[in-house]
Amino acid sequence: MKELLKVIQKRQSLRGPFDPKRPVAKHDLMQVLEAGRWTPTAHNMQNFEIIVVDDKKLLQAIGKIRSPISETFIRENYQQLSFSEEELRRKKVGILGTMFPPAFRTPGFKLDKADIEQMGSRFGSLIQTSPVLLIVLYDPRRRAPASEGDFLGIISLGCLMENMWLMASSLGIGFHILSSISAEPVEKEVKRILNIPKHLMIAYAVRMGYPASALAAASKPAKPLRVRRDIPDFTHHNRFGNMGIE
Repeated sequence: MKELLKVIQKRQSLRGPFDPKRPVAKHDLMQVLEAGRWTPTAHNMQNFEIIVVDDKKLLQAIGKIRSPISETFIRENYQQLSFSEEELRRKKVGILGTMFPPAFRTPGFKLDKADIEQMGSRFGSLIQTSPVLLIVLYDPRRRAPASEGDFLGIISLGCLMENMWLMASSLGIGFHILSSISAEPVEKEVKRILNIPKHLMIAYAVRMGYPASALAAASKPAKPLRVRRDIPDFTHHNRFGNMGIE
């Protein structure tokens, strides 16, 4: 049980480049997919499909797609930022603003062509240098019974993500969620490239691989500050407002 908790605590998103010359072993990939196979889903509907992309030409093609920058994301993302480690430790939620470019952490931002090109280029480079990309699909025509907006089905896709993520982490494999791949017009192009049926939607994509050793050796980034609320901060005993477990 302690080992499982350690895996959960060490799980993190590796947003940097992966080593394209170091493939994910098929045996390890199958273990990640096996963890996904046993995902708890609403009514055991298992409403997901996964495309495993490791063909370099396909990765290059997907990487050439320019991902639009959502101004709504930037505006709402700003509200979750802390601008010092001390502030982040005090809040215990959100993320450190210094991990984003200036346009993403400045009130009243105004994106110019250079910002858009830079972010699009980074998105493409991360995909093109990934040994494997998982595309997670679902069928929006199906929903869990009496689940408004298929809320339970969406939760199930989150469980799928976590199952695979924890297995990858236990194997020392980097894992990075790409939610922007489900946005128009990226999704449309990915569906065309991978011959995905029109009725299926992309929930998210996952980059998997190992950190680029050359980059790590040249300039190893500082370990990011990770924060979580303490248990008494979010637990209510018997009645709401009675904080903590006595």
